[in-house]
Amino acid sequence: GETLTLTCTTSGDGPLGPVKWLKGWGSGNKTVYEQKGSFPRVTRVVGESNTDFSIHVRDVQPEDASTYYCVKFNKSVGGVEIFRHGKGTVVSLHETALVPSMVAAAVVLCFLLLLGLFVALCIYRRKHRGEVESQCLARPVAVGSFSLIPLRCCAGTPGTPSKVLDAETSHLPSQQSSKEDNDIHYADLQPLPMAPWHGRSPGTA
Repeated sequence: GETLTLTCTTSGDGPLGPVKWLKGWGSGNKTVYEQKGSFPRVTRVVGESNTDFSIHVRDVQPEDASTYYCVKFNKSVGGVEIFRHGKGTVVSLHETALVPSMVAAAVVLCFLLLLGLFVALCIYRRKHRGEVESQCLARPVAVGSFSLIPLRCCAGTPGTPSKVLDAETSHLPSQQSSKEDNDIHYADLQPLPMAPWHGRSPGTA
């Protein structure tokens, strides 16, 4: 789709005759431009010049790749014959403009895929965490099950300091422990009053 410029200049002192641009050489050549005729895609760089026959070719396509020749013809009584021609201008087209765009599209696509995977992973982890928390909150507490609540065992009397034993684990059911705690009774021991002592004096019956 770009514009191609083909350069051709002459001295201007040659024989009378037209100048043409040919695509290819030999019997299979094709006239790209000549001074007479209409060529919609081709325009002269310097219009109406007798020495500069450079041309612009618009909207270049891959099929335009070839070797182009600027040919000066000699017009005589017997007809038109080739007087001089250039060495040829090789035109090769490479679709290099498509490569950067394809690479950029691939990079953007990979980025979007990675972003989508990251978002999906975050949503999955959040959903899984919510299910675990809901299961923990909805789990029923079994009555009479073994508990890990530390128990305190008291020994001694109310008048003396009791010894407190902390048990990290208990293998007794919670109902049985509470029942045994209710059955504990404390005894308050008081000293007995001393009885009067009646002594018998010697010599009395």
